[in-house]
Amino acid sequence: MDIAAVTGLERVPGVNSVSGAESVKKTSLTGTLTDKEEKASGSLFEAFLNSAIDNIKTTNSYLSKGEDEYLKFAMGETENFHDLTIALQKASTALQYTVAVRDRLLDAYKELMQMQI
Repeated sequence: MDIAAVTGLERVPGVNSVSGAESVKKTSLTGTLTDKEEKASGSLFEAFLNSAIDNIKTTNSYLSKGEDEYLKFAMGETENFHDLTIALQKASTALQYTVAVRDRLLDAYKELMQMQI
């Protein structure tokens, strides 16, 4: 299972730009940044997104290592069942964690969308 395609997203398809966005300054999660805040490197959302992408890459690497160990064991290149078991358990745990985080994020998004303004 390869989930590397998720990290290849650069922008939302079909959305070119927002009209009138050229005159708007950089913004953070709370609104327009002041001169003092502009010196900060990145926003909270950017840090969160980068962390999520790193976690997906880590999960993908565990899945790849587990698959590689399985193939080595199946072809008889290694007789160490212990390494295979550890690699598969790491991959399973990482994937379960990633799916749990995704489910929580989707639940939070749904809750935000149901809020009345």
